[in-house]
Parts: sequence; structure tokens; C-alpha cells
Amino acid sequence: MNSTSPRSRVVRAAVVGLALTGLLSACGGSGSGDSKSSRSSGPVTLPFWGWANGQEAVVEAFNAGHKDVKLTYTKVTDQLTMQKQLTNAVKAGNAPCLVQNTAEYVTTWVSQGALADITQYVEAAKDRFNAGSLAGARVQGRIYGVPTSSAPAFTIYRTDVFEKYGLQAPATWDEFIAAGKVLKKHGIKITNYAGEDPSSLEVLAMQAGAHWYAIDGNAWKVNFQDEGSLKAAQVIQDIVDNDLNSKLSFADYAAVQRNYDNGGTATRQISTWQMAGMVQNFTKSNGKWALSPWPTFPGEAAKTPAGTNQSGGLTLVTKQCENQRQAAEAALWMSSNTGAVKTMASPETGNGVMPALADSDSYVGEAISDKLLGKNYEPGKKVVTDSLGTVTTDWTFGPDWTAMFTELQSGWAKVMTKEQKVTDLLAHMQEWTVEDLKSRGISVKG
Repeated sequence: MNSTSPRSRVVRAAVVGLALTGLLSACGGSGSGDSKSSRSSGPVTLPFWGWANGQEAVVEAFNAGHKDVKLTYTKVTDQLTMQKQLTNAVKAGNAPCLVQNTAEYVTTWVSQGALADITQYVEAAKDRFNAGSLAGARVQGRIYGVPTSSAPAFTIYRTDVFEKYGLQAPATWDEFIAAGKVLKKHGIKITNYAGEDPSSLEVLAMQAGAHWYAIDGNAWKVNFQDEGSLKAAQVIQDIVDNDLNSKLSFADYAAVQRNYDNGGTATRQISTWQMAGMVQNFTKSNGKWALSPWPTFPGEAAKTPAGTNQSGGLTLVTKQCENQRQAAEAALWMSSNTGAVKTMASPETGNGVMPALADSDSYVGEAISDKLLGKNYEPGKKVVTDSLGTVTTDWTFGPDWTAMFTELQSGWAKVMTKEQKVTDLLAHMQEWTVEDLKSRGISVKG
């Protein structure tokens, strides 16, 4: 849990079977997207918006090696800002050609007619990427972007703190809560829940086998109260009820990092890219961290939740781009060029993201930090590699995900202040989401 930062939310999940009433009226082909480029002279210029560390260096490398196509990079503050700025740009008719984004937003953007169908430009390269990452770029079997990352997820914990109080890395959520109760006696929290970030609930529900959205015949099925959701709710409720979590907002990211560095909070459930912020901000605890697998539910095998907020996501091509072929080719280069991939995979030079390539094990060493892990670096590589083999792939994002997540945020804040239970929030989200989809003219069951 505590799996996001301001830069962040990513997924590795399929979005399939979306030919539903009122959903995808604007998901046709790329049309005349290249018409103007064929008549223009000089280099094609492609505006590119993103937020990830290292992208400037990748853009410079691309531009140095290409005469006919140039990228102009604009760094957006964070992911939430990206959604707002892209919405405004699409409405104004001046969207950039390329945008960094994450898979939970793809269905929404396609349904709004914001993205270009680039299947014809990237289909031949699909074998370069692992199937789970590529699935996040697909809607109705068509491709709207190029994946940039895979989604290993794991626990990182303070070895000195755990050793001091006789604790082992928790293998189950029951052990995680028990360790949290021990640490609480010494003024230490086991995890951090930011009041504005309900992704902790999302990823735990995903790991537990929940399916908030699914396709049922020719309609969407909504279920925020299935067995997996309730299992996740119980874990989070136990942590909140027992005051085992810090409540630090990512609005003050530096304060969150100081808290970890000073030993105020002892674990995080994260992915490789979040280690970059730790490396860049820690001054006291480098070498005192180790990796372990995500805790499991009793009797269940290891399972890593799909990437949602864990990694880098996708480079999407907008429908307003006049040079969609060149944009797609540039996105492919950034996701598969060896130098570009290494830059982004490193926590020091980039975002610490694991590549979306079909075989990315060789990049694990680049994506985690020996400075942060010290003697635990080599064992940590195995934890990450093992995680890549257990990522869930059956999570589906609904067509109103952005609106739904905003509503979820409001309720999550009340859970953190103990104004309502997690199960109350799930019941509200069930009713709210069904009604929201109906209001959009979308066929829904729930």
C-alpha cells in the first residue's frame, strides 16, 4: 500500500470487449492524421507531454539521432495535472502529439475521441513487448499507444528497524498487521496512507481477486462488493482501526521521504520507479532497506497486483496529432531503444521503471538501487524478477474510471479520518458507479 507518489499511477491490465452502447463513438482509425505531414517540408515537430524523470534525456537522444522528426518536450507537474491539461487541450483543439499516461485512462480518453488509433503503425512491433503491458494500450482490439513499463511490485522495508524489534519481513497480511502492532508500541508506523490516494484500496482489491468492472454480454458489470473487495477492505480497516498507518499527504512529498528516511514509517508497497525518489532524497538510511514479496492472503500463492499506480505506463498518440505515423514511431523508439530504456530504468538517471519489453529481466539491476539496498541488492533482484512472473492480468478499467476515482478519493479521505468504514465506501461506490454509467447512456449491470 502507499503505492503512489505525485508522478504516478500505472497499470498492466486488459481492456477488452468494449463495443457497448454509448461508449466508443470515437474509436475509429487514424483517418487523415498524416495528411498535412505529407505536404510539409523540413523536420516534423512532435510536441510531447510527460512527467517522468529522465524523459528530457531520452528526447535529447532521439533528436540527436533523427533529422526528419524532432520531439519538443514539456514536463507536466504530475499525473493528475496531466489529466486536467490534456482535457483542456483537447477541448481547445491544441493537444500535443504524444502524452505520457497510464492505462486506467485509456478507455476514457478513447470514448471521448481524444486518442488516435495507431494499430497500423505498431502492430508489427507488438512482439517486442510483454502481453500484459501491451494490453493496457488496447481498446476493442485496437492500439492507441505504446507501453513504456512493466509492473513488478514488492515490499521495501527497513532492515535495521525490523531487526531491532525481532521482526521478519511479513509474508502474509496477517503478519503485516501483527508487525504493525509491534512497531506501534515504539512509535513507528508500518505503512503510510495518504488521505487523497485510494490506490492502496485499489491494488489490494486487485491482488485479492476483485473485479470492480467487467464485461457481461453487451453491458458493463459493476461490483465493488465482491469477495476480493471485502478481503481487501478488512486488511485496510484493521490497519486504520489500530492506527498502524502514517497519514502523510503526498502534497508534501519531501516530508513523506523524510519520514521514511528517519524511520517513522517502516515499509512501503511499491514498484521500482518509486525507489528513485528514495535514492534522491534519503541521507540517513541508505543501505538499510531490503525487498520482500507482497504479503499474501492466507493459503494463497504469491500474487502481484497489476501495475495501476506502480510504474510508468504508456506513450499515447492523440487524435489531433497531424503526424500520427511519426508519433507512433517515436513512441516505439522511446520504449525499445536500448539507451533510452536504460536511461528510464535507472533510479539515478530516470524513473526507475521496468521496461515493457517482452524480456526485461536483464534490466532489473538497472531499475533497483544498490545504494539504497546495500548488501540486500542481489537478493532484491530476485524479488523483482519473481514479481514479474506473478502479476495479475485480469483487471479491467471502466469507461468512467477518472470520475469514479475522484469519487473514491472523497470517500477514502473519510475512511482515513475514521468517519466511515471501508465497507461503507465500497457500498457507496457500487451505487454511485452504476448510476454514473447510466447517466452517460452506457449499458450497465450492478
